[in-house]
Amino acid sequence: MNIHEYQGKQVLKQYGVSVPNGKVAYTVEEAVEAAKSLGSPVTVVKAQIHAGGRGKAGGVKVAKSLDEVRAYAEEILGKVLVTHQTGPAGKEVKRLLIEEGCDIRKEYYVGVVVDRDTGRVVMMASEEGGTEIEEVAAVTPEKIFKEVVDPAIGLQMFQARKLAYAINIPNEQVNKAAKFMVALYSAFVDKDCSIAEINPLVITGSGDVIALDAKLNFDSNALLRHKDILELRDLEEEDLKEIEASKYDLSYISLDGNIGCMVNGAGLAMATMDIIKYYGGEPANFLDVGGGATTEKVTEAFKIILSDEQVKGIFINIFGGIMRCDVIADGVVEAAKQLGLTRPLVVRLEGTNVELGKKILAESGLNIVSADSMADGAQKIVALVK
Repeated sequence: MNIHEYQGKQVLKQYGVSVPNGKVAYTVEEAVEAAKSLGSPVTVVKAQIHAGGRGKAGGVKVAKSLDEVRAYAEEILGKVLVTHQTGPAGKEVKRLLIEEGCDIRKEYYVGVVVDRDTGRVVMMASEEGGTEIEEVAAVTPEKIFKEVVDPAIGLQMFQARKLAYAINIPNEQVNKAAKFMVALYSAFVDKDCSIAEINPLVITGSGDVIALDAKLNFDSNALLRHKDILELRDLEEEDLKEIEASKYDLSYISLDGNIGCMVNGAGLAMATMDIIKYYGGEPANFLDVGGGATTEKVTEAFKIILSDEQVKGIFINIFGGIMRCDVIADGVVEAAKQLGLTRPLVVRLEGTNVELGKKILAESGLNIVSADSMADGAQKIVALVK
């Protein structure tokens, strides 16, 4: 789960991470009032969307007067920002962070992630602050330094100081930077984050170490332990289909293709998307209905697929182990009758109660194309869509 920058900074402040003073604003007048209350000679007006690259897209402006704050707020609120993370459709800006200006002496990058190679949390740091870490990794990978953290003892001060020296933090700020990193690590672990990224971390003219930006993502599976974090969820920033899927405990992710997929099992779902692409098609979604799906759950999954206007055809690929093929068939028939199926549908069933499942589909009166294998099904749906 993602949250906004201003929310991430509120979380980090609880751990002693220094952030600029700022207030959220939903209207132009609120933005002006927020700037007045901050009383800073320089005010930053920042678009709040769940995506990076806002500055390059015109979503971050520096104002030197209240008139400029008003002008920038009018310009950014309601604007659709298109960045490398939003996709071509972009995201509409519905709230702003009004923040006091900062006397920036130098910018750095600090991030915490889970490293799948080591199975441990890793803190990364670079002196190339303000630049996407992917770009740094591609162009100057030698400028990224890492410390693997032992989960039994956590990030140690000597590791943090080692990173601070490696990225050329001034000697007089090394201890401040190290404390900053340890606090960031504590927030990452305590709140079950999947990523905690500060880009940039800045050294100010007065020698303070401040998080000028903050990106926190959280492990959705751990949200039951963090009601405070769950309250920060902004549903307007999420795909409506993904929100609906979460209500039924369905694993659903929207993609850019035109072939809807319904599969049981994450591995099989990935393989299904791969084979659709192999035969020249483009999957419109990842959808794993799970091993214990009910007829109602399958019906809702099918409805979610059909609600996507870009879907021109559907491929259902089920290998019934725990999941029964007749349950899938009942759900598909129920949803198709409720919504009026007009798009091509290819179904491949194999496993528990497969013959009963095929019989239910055959006697449904629906225009369903049967497939003998995953490859056969992928070829058929690609051909029908084209």
